[in-house]
Amino acid sequence: MKRRTGISLVILVLMLTAALSGQAQYSYKIAKLKYNGGGDWYANKTSIPNLIKFCNANLRMNIFPEEDIVEVGSPELFSYPFVHMTGHGNVVFSDAEAQNMRRYLMSGGFLHIDDNYGLDKFIRREMKKVFPELSFIELPYNHPVYHQKFNFTNGLPKVHEHDGKAPQGFGLIWEGRLICFYSYECDLGNGWEDQSVYNDPEEARQQALRMGANLLQYSTTAF
Repeated sequence: MKRRTGISLVILVLMLTAALSGQAQYSYKIAKLKYNGGGDWYANKTSIPNLIKFCNANLRMNIFPEEDIVEVGSPELFSYPFVHMTGHGNVVFSDAEAQNMRRYLMSGGFLHIDDNYGLDKFIRREMKKVFPELSFIELPYNHPVYHQKFNFTNGLPKVHEHDGKAPQGFGLIWEGRLICFYSYECDLGNGWEDQSVYNDPEEARQQALRMGANLLQYSTTAF
Protein backbone atom coordinates (compact mmCIF):
# COMPACT_ATOMS: atom_id res chain seq x y z
CA MET A 1 0.00 0.00 0.00
CA LYS A 2 1.05 3.56 -0.65
CA ARG A 3 2.88 5.31 2.17
CA ARG A 4 1.42 8.62 3.28
CA THR A 5 4.56 10.62 2.58
CA GLY A 6 2.70 13.94 2.62
CA ILE A 7 1.58 13.62 6.20
CA SER A 8 4.95 12.25 7.28
CA LEU A 9 6.63 15.34 5.87
CA VAL A 10 4.12 17.58 7.64
CA ILE A 11 4.84 15.95 10.99
CA LEU A 12 8.60 16.10 10.40
CA VAL A 13 8.44 19.81 9.60
CA LEU A 14 6.31 20.46 12.69
CA MET A 15 8.76 18.56 14.90
CA LEU A 16 11.69 20.55 13.52
CA THR A 17 9.80 23.80 14.04
CA ALA A 18 9.00 22.83 17.62
CA ALA A 19 12.63 22.01 18.27
CA LEU A 20 13.80 25.36 16.91
CA SER A 21 11.24 27.24 18.99
CA GLY A 22 12.16 25.43 22.20
CA GLN A 23 8.93 23.37 22.30
CA ALA A 24 10.44 20.05 21.31
CA GLN A 25 8.42 18.18 23.95
CA TYR A 26 5.43 18.35 21.58
CA SER A 27 5.45 16.66 18.19
CA TYR A 28 2.63 18.61 16.52
CA LYS A 29 -0.69 20.37 16.99
CA ILE A 30 -4.20 19.53 15.82
CA ALA A 31 -6.96 21.99 14.98
CA LYS A 32 -10.67 22.63 14.87
CA LEU A 33 -12.04 23.88 11.56
CA LYS A 34 -13.66 27.32 11.39
CA TYR A 35 -16.12 27.64 8.52
CA ASN A 36 -18.67 30.12 7.18
CA GLY A 37 -22.42 29.73 6.79
CA GLY A 38 -23.62 30.43 10.31
CA GLY A 39 -23.16 26.96 11.79
CA ASP A 40 -21.63 26.67 15.27
CA TRP A 41 -18.18 25.45 14.28
CA TYR A 42 -17.03 26.35 17.81
CA ALA A 43 -19.21 23.74 19.54
CA ASN A 44 -17.80 21.28 22.08
CA LYS A 45 -15.21 23.54 23.68
CA THR A 46 -13.67 20.89 25.95
CA SER A 47 -13.71 18.00 23.48
CA ILE A 48 -10.42 18.38 21.61
CA PRO A 49 -8.27 19.15 24.68
CA ASN A 50 -9.73 16.07 26.38
CA LEU A 51 -9.03 13.92 23.32
CA ILE A 52 -5.46 15.20 23.17
CA LYS A 53 -4.96 14.44 26.86
CA PHE A 54 -6.32 10.92 26.34
CA CYS A 55 -4.10 10.27 23.31
CA ASN A 56 -0.99 11.61 25.01
CA ALA A 57 -1.63 9.39 28.03
CA ASN A 58 -2.64 6.21 26.18
CA LEU A 59 -0.80 6.43 22.85
CA ARG A 60 2.17 8.61 23.88
CA MET A 61 1.47 10.96 21.00
CA ASN A 62 2.99 14.16 22.48
CA ILE A 63 0.41 16.43 20.87
CA PHE A 64 0.35 20.06 22.02
CA PRO A 65 -2.31 20.10 24.78
CA GLU A 66 -4.52 22.85 23.35
CA GLU A 67 -6.31 22.90 20.01
CA ASP A 68 -5.70 25.52 17.34
CA ILE A 69 -8.43 27.11 15.24
CA VAL A 70 -7.90 27.10 11.47
CA GLU A 71 -10.07 28.52 8.70
CA VAL A 72 -10.97 26.42 5.67
CA GLY A 73 -9.24 28.72 3.21
CA SER A 74 -6.14 29.47 5.26
CA PRO A 75 -2.65 28.33 4.19
CA GLU A 76 -2.20 27.39 7.85
CA LEU A 77 -4.46 24.40 7.22
CA PHE A 78 -1.40 22.56 5.92
CA SER A 79 0.26 22.88 9.34
CA TYR A 80 -1.99 20.23 10.88
CA PRO A 81 -2.00 16.48 10.17
CA PHE A 82 -5.48 16.17 11.73
CA VAL A 83 -8.35 18.68 11.58
CA HIS A 84 -11.67 18.22 13.37
CA MET A 85 -14.95 19.73 12.18
CA THR A 86 -18.23 19.82 14.08
CA GLY A 87 -21.47 21.78 14.41
CA HIS A 88 -25.25 21.68 14.12
CA GLY A 89 -26.09 24.07 11.31
CA ASN A 90 -25.26 25.52 7.93
CA VAL A 91 -21.85 25.17 6.29
CA VAL A 92 -20.65 27.11 3.26
CA PHE A 93 -17.33 26.68 1.47
CA SER A 94 -16.36 29.23 -1.15
CA ASP A 95 -14.73 27.93 -4.32
CA ALA A 96 -11.33 29.03 -3.03
CA GLU A 97 -11.92 27.34 0.32
CA ALA A 98 -13.04 24.12 -1.35
CA GLN A 99 -9.88 24.10 -3.47
CA ASN A 100 -7.72 24.72 -0.41
CA MET A 101 -9.36 21.83 1.43
CA ARG A 102 -8.94 19.62 -1.62
CA ARG A 103 -5.21 20.37 -1.81
CA TYR A 104 -4.84 19.76 1.91
CA LEU A 105 -6.50 16.35 1.78
CA MET A 106 -4.72 15.29 -1.40
CA SER A 107 -1.35 16.23 0.10
CA GLY A 108 -1.76 14.00 3.13
CA GLY A 109 -4.01 15.86 5.55
CA PHE A 110 -6.95 14.24 7.32
CA LEU A 111 -10.37 15.70 8.12
CA HIS A 112 -12.70 14.30 10.77
CA ILE A 113 -16.26 15.57 10.42
CA ASP A 114 -18.47 14.90 13.44
CA ASP A 115 -22.19 15.55 13.03
CA ASN A 116 -23.25 17.25 16.23
CA TYR A 117 -26.83 16.89 14.91
CA GLY A 118 -28.17 18.76 11.92
CA LEU A 119 -24.89 18.94 9.97
CA ASP A 120 -25.54 16.12 7.53
CA LYS A 121 -27.28 17.79 4.59
CA PHE A 122 -24.89 20.74 4.65
CA ILE A 123 -21.62 18.86 4.88
CA ARG A 124 -22.54 16.41 2.14
CA ARG A 125 -23.31 19.35 -0.15
CA GLU A 126 -20.12 21.23 0.67
CA MET A 127 -17.78 18.24 0.45
CA LYS A 128 -19.09 17.73 -3.09
CA LYS A 129 -17.49 21.09 -3.85
CA VAL A 130 -14.22 19.74 -2.52
CA PHE A 131 -14.37 16.39 -4.34
CA PRO A 132 -17.09 16.42 -7.01
CA GLU A 133 -15.89 13.03 -8.19
CA LEU A 134 -16.17 11.35 -4.79
CA SER A 135 -19.07 10.33 -2.57
CA PHE A 136 -19.13 9.28 1.06
CA ILE A 137 -19.16 5.51 1.45
CA GLU A 138 -19.99 3.66 4.62
CA LEU A 139 -16.83 1.97 5.87
CA PRO A 140 -17.03 -1.73 6.71
CA TYR A 141 -16.40 -2.74 10.31
CA ASN A 142 -13.13 -4.42 9.33
CA HIS A 143 -11.66 -1.14 8.08
CA PRO A 144 -8.35 -0.35 9.84
CA VAL A 145 -9.73 2.87 11.34
CA TYR A 146 -11.80 0.68 13.69
CA HIS A 147 -8.81 -1.46 14.64
CA GLN A 148 -5.94 0.74 15.75
CA LYS A 149 -5.02 0.86 19.44
CA PHE A 150 -8.63 0.00 20.24
CA ASN A 151 -10.90 -2.50 18.50
CA PHE A 152 -14.44 -1.59 17.51
CA THR A 153 -15.81 -4.76 15.99
CA ASN A 154 -19.27 -3.22 15.50
CA GLY A 155 -18.15 0.15 14.21
CA LEU A 156 -18.79 3.46 15.91
CA PRO A 157 -20.06 3.67 19.48
CA LYS A 158 -23.40 5.36 20.09
CA VAL A 159 -22.96 8.39 22.36
CA HIS A 160 -26.17 10.45 21.91
CA GLU A 161 -29.52 9.43 20.50
CA HIS A 162 -30.15 12.10 17.83
CA ASP A 163 -32.80 10.42 15.64
CA GLY A 164 -32.36 7.04 17.26
CA LYS A 165 -30.56 5.60 14.25
CA ALA A 166 -27.53 3.35 14.41
CA PRO A 167 -24.24 5.25 14.22
CA GLN A 168 -22.46 5.18 10.88
CA GLY A 169 -18.92 5.94 9.81
CA PHE A 170 -18.53 7.29 6.28
CA GLY A 171 -15.36 8.00 4.39
CA LEU A 172 -13.98 9.72 1.34
CA ILE A 173 -11.38 7.58 -0.38
CA TRP A 174 -8.76 9.21 -2.60
CA GLU A 175 -6.44 6.90 -4.54
CA GLY A 176 -7.00 4.13 -2.02
CA ARG A 177 -6.48 6.35 1.03
CA LEU A 178 -9.08 7.39 3.58
CA ILE A 179 -8.75 11.19 3.66
CA CYS A 180 -11.96 12.16 5.45
CA PHE A 181 -13.93 10.30 8.12
CA TYR A 182 -17.49 11.40 8.81
CA SER A 183 -19.12 10.18 12.02
CA TYR A 184 -22.92 10.31 11.78
CA GLU A 185 -25.62 9.59 14.41
CA CYS A 186 -22.83 9.05 16.89
CA ASP A 187 -21.65 12.34 18.43
CA LEU A 188 -18.08 11.46 19.27
CA GLY A 189 -17.26 15.07 20.09
CA ASN A 190 -19.95 15.25 22.77
CA GLY A 191 -18.48 12.11 24.26
CA TRP A 192 -15.08 13.80 24.47
CA GLU A 193 -16.48 16.71 26.47
CA ASP A 194 -16.00 17.11 30.23
CA GLN A 195 -18.28 14.69 32.05
CA SER A 196 -20.15 17.57 33.67
CA VAL A 197 -21.31 18.95 30.30
CA TYR A 198 -23.73 16.14 29.38
CA ASN A 199 -23.46 13.76 32.35
CA ASP A 200 -22.86 10.88 29.97
CA PRO A 201 -21.97 7.51 31.52
CA GLU A 202 -18.23 7.18 31.89
CA GLU A 203 -18.16 4.06 29.72
CA ALA A 204 -19.78 6.00 26.86
CA ARG A 205 -17.16 8.75 27.26
CA GLN A 206 -14.34 6.23 27.26
CA GLN A 207 -15.65 4.55 24.13
CA ALA A 208 -15.87 7.92 22.39
CA LEU A 209 -12.32 8.82 23.44
CA ARG A 210 -11.00 5.44 22.29
CA MET A 211 -12.58 5.87 18.87
CA GLY A 212 -11.19 9.38 18.65
CA ALA A 213 -7.76 8.01 19.51
CA ASN A 214 -8.12 5.49 16.69
CA LEU A 215 -8.85 8.32 14.27
CA LEU A 216 -5.80 10.26 15.35
CA GLN A 217 -3.58 7.21 15.26
CA TYR A 218 -4.84 6.19 11.84
CA SER A 219 -4.49 9.69 10.43
CA THR A 220 -0.85 10.02 11.47
CA THR A 221 0.45 6.50 10.82
CA ALA A 222 -1.67 4.61 8.25
CA PHE A 223 -0.58 4.15 4.64
